Amino acid sequence: MPDMDVALKDAMQIDGAIGAALVDRSSGMALGVSGGGRDFDLTVAAAANTEVIRAKLRTMEMLNLREKIEDILVTLDSQYHLIRPLTGRSGKGLFLYLALNKDRANLALARHQLKRIEGNLDI
Repeated sequence: MPDMDVALKDAMQIDGAIGAALVDRSSGMALGVSGGGRDFDLTVAAAANTEVIRAKLRTMEMLNLREKIEDILVTLDSQYHLIRPLTGRSGKGLFLYLALNKDRANLALARHQLKRIEGNLDI
């Protein structure tokens, strides 16, 4: 099974990928990043998106929803941001974060590919 570096490299092969990260939900720390750049700091994005997941989990708890999050989508003017919590035993408490250029990405295909990457990831 692919490790983190291979998974991040695979995520960057998704059409329109700007950056990808594997993030620890409890600390907000990016365990690995790929892509990004001077104008797009993936470590900052990782930490901030940890708060997005925490807020959604709190909301689900208040609503007594007993489901799991498949992914969270944030749509900006020019970008998609996908957050995908890992569901495997070894990935508990981690999530994949993927930023995409909206003009070059196929959102449905990107979600499918990120799910496949998650399924193959062994941490």
